[in-house]
Amino acid sequence: MKTLFIIRHAKSDQSFFGNDFERPLNERGQTDAPVMAKRLLDKNIKIDALVSSPAVRAKKTAMLFAENLNIPIEDIIFISALYQAPAGVFYEEIAGLPDQFDSVAVFSHNPGITYFVNSLNTGIEVNNMPTCAIFAVSANITHWSGFTKAVKSFLFYDYPKK
Repeated sequence: MKTLFIIRHAKSDQSFFGNDFERPLNERGQTDAPVMAKRLLDKNIKIDALVSSPAVRAKKTAMLFAENLNIPIEDIIFISALYQAPAGVFYEEIAGLPDQFDSVAVFSHNPGITYFVNSLNTGIEVNNMPTCAIFAVSANITHWSGFTKAVKSFLFYDYPKK
């Protein structure tokens, strides 16, 4: 059994006028990420690996989750393709995850993350993944390479304002 937690980065600073890749989290984003990580802990969820876009806002969100889930920050896996990724890229990257990880959290961006969540055929439709939202699914597989074709079971959907 493999479990995937799809997490949109926390709220970013919209007043930032630099390169989009360098956009930081705003104050609310820095507050929401630890809250959402604690909600995972409250559900007794153990995450084996954190995988993130290297963009500053996604990276910082993953780091805040790592701190609160007691995962070493240096263990976060950064994948450049997850920055502005369309749904198909999520499938490609997930298929390549090491099979030693049974439970993985993936941090990325809209609109691709919303398209990806809706492509999972769980019966749950999400109009827009809010910032720091978590969409969790499981698949009865032993190898991540089988994730794309596997039947996914919806576990939960949570976001800061819920």
